[in-house]
Amino acid sequence: MGEEKKETSYVPPEKAMPELSLRYLILGIILALLFAATNAYLGLYSGMTISASIPAAIIAIAVFRAMRTRNILGNNIVQTIACAGEALAAGAIFTLPALIIINIYMNLPFWTTTALVAIAGTLGAALTTIIRKPYIKEEKLPFPEGKAGAEVLIVGDKGGASTKPLLTGGIIGGIFKFLEGIGLWPGTVEAATKLGSSLFYFGSDLSTALAAIGYIVGINVAVLIFLGGILGWIILIPILATHTALTGSALDMAYSIWSSQIRYIGVGTMLLGGLWTIFRLRGAIARGIKSGISAARKRSSEGIERTERELPLNVAFILVAIFDMVLMGVFYYITRALGLSILLGILTLILSFLGVSIAGYLTGLVGSSNLPVSGITIMNLLIAALILRLLGIGGVEGSLGTLLVAAMICMGSAVAGDMIQTLFIGYVVGGTPWKQQVGMIVGSFASAFIIAPILNLLINAYGIAGTPTAKGSMALAAPQATLMSKLTEAIFTGTLNWTMLFIGFAIAIVLIITDEILARKKSKFRTPVMPVAIGIYLPFSLSVPIFVGGLVNWLVGKKIKRASDESTDAGTIGAAGLIAGESIIGIVFAALIVSGISITSPVSSGILGIIVLLLVLAWVYRVGVKNTSNSKN
Repeated sequence: MGEEKKETSYVPPEKAMPELSLRYLILGIILALLFAATNAYLGLYSGMTISASIPAAIIAIAVFRAMRTRNILGNNIVQTIACAGEALAAGAIFTLPALIIINIYMNLPFWTTTALVAIAGTLGAALTTIIRKPYIKEEKLPFPEGKAGAEVLIVGDKGGASTKPLLTGGIIGGIFKFLEGIGLWPGTVEAATKLGSSLFYFGSDLSTALAAIGYIVGINVAVLIFLGGILGWIILIPILATHTALTGSALDMAYSIWSSQIRYIGVGTMLLGGLWTIFRLRGAIARGIKSGISAARKRSSEGIERTERELPLNVAFILVAIFDMVLMGVFYYITRALGLSILLGILTLILSFLGVSIAGYLTGLVGSSNLPVSGITIMNLLIAALILRLLGIGGVEGSLGTLLVAAMICMGSAVAGDMIQTLFIGYVVGGTPWKQQVGMIVGSFASAFIIAPILNLLINAYGIAGTPTAKGSMALAAPQATLMSKLTEAIFTGTLNWTMLFIGFAIAIVLIITDEILARKKSKFRTPVMPVAIGIYLPFSLSVPIFVGGLVNWLVGKKIKRASDESTDAGTIGAAGLIAGESIIGIVFAALIVSGISITSPVSSGILGIIVLLLVLAWVYRVGVKNTSNSKN
């Protein structure tokens, strides 16, 4: 394993560079606050958030290059800290407004909210220590956005000719996103039609970033995500539609069935798949814990390479224990019920490990931008609510307790997803794990102080739709928070649709059995549960460009006779550029939305968008084939 690490790491373990220097901490904290503010608005407005990793890396490279400073590990710390703000904001807006929706608060109290956010970020970062080695070194998950982020840092450090595919991809991805943003073509091309008592749907997002993710994860994962989408949208929606009163447009009905039924099938599949993943990796997790304890017992880090020195496990466990006890105190301040507060603290601790484990695994498959953190939250919300109901806790007390636990899991899982992705980036470029983990905790505490003011500012300015705070047509939809509150209400009133969850369990069992059979036959194609669960849970339109990107990867592999579908060709750098370009322009448009500025194209054509996207994919294929072939000659 030591040799493998040296081959993988851009900066060798024996070379030390400044990482937690003041300049990197300051820039990282500034970017964390910026991304927290941006995501808070976007999440409440549309339910969508933006990833910080790649944009923050590019900003760090530009800033320190202007200062004539060249330090790839310092840039890595900056993007790590920045990710804390983005992740915590996403987790907060998905859940905390639910406390307003169920009339617990009219405004989120500053110190209470700040404490919850800081504790959730610390728990997420500390618990990730347990899964770093199993997921990154042993399971060897693809980490598509992690690869892209590492490529950005490495190419930015090297400069010269190696930057061409990345820069070209960045320009192409940026232009594509800009033209989509002004409405030259829609972000999604989709259609649905009623046929008798049923309906049929098909659609695709027009996104170079999603296609690039498909390219990086490879054909196996891309196919499974697509199959999940087909199962949910092409097979199950028409069947369920025959038992549903079809009122309104076919497209609205398709999304209504997906939101009220198909998503819960995805949650059921995800729940059983997550438990199976933890069970299957129990040996690797146990080895990680054992090696962490062994390292903690040593008086020094002698014998452990710099690139393997992570937060000592005893320190991580002490942090988790201390902050969980503090959390119980915060819960008591909110609920004024000591027994309930202790129970909620214990539930949060147990479910946090489940949430962190699943979030880390899914991030390794599809990247933090596509992490279905709301699905992970729903899964844990169901478990918490059921336990509280079984213990006879219901009404406002049960709903409040459930949403508090769900909020902690949501924020912690979001941080864990970004943490494991930044640790993968560090693994590739040669960062020091414990310094990144400290950076994430620093970013979490800094961001915690801005979350409540931003949320309250937005809620006071616009209000939340369907609540007394709503300010007419300007009210923020807060879709995930609304979903969490409605789901909690359904559990405690006994109106939850359990059938869909059990269908998800059945799908997971079939996939597990199939995967075990394929493993025994030593098949290259496998059927892990999680990619299919993602395909079922997310809108079908996201799975189409991912599948097409995976198909392009497969075609490149056939052409250059690659041994596997792991993206090690030049097309990966081009794909990383596409993700970076779309991410940066996505932030620009987020700033325009916050500023109230609108730029609109007089014409819009979905067909034009499809043609341009296919041309972009043709460019990726050409780069993958041509540049890789040239590098071998």
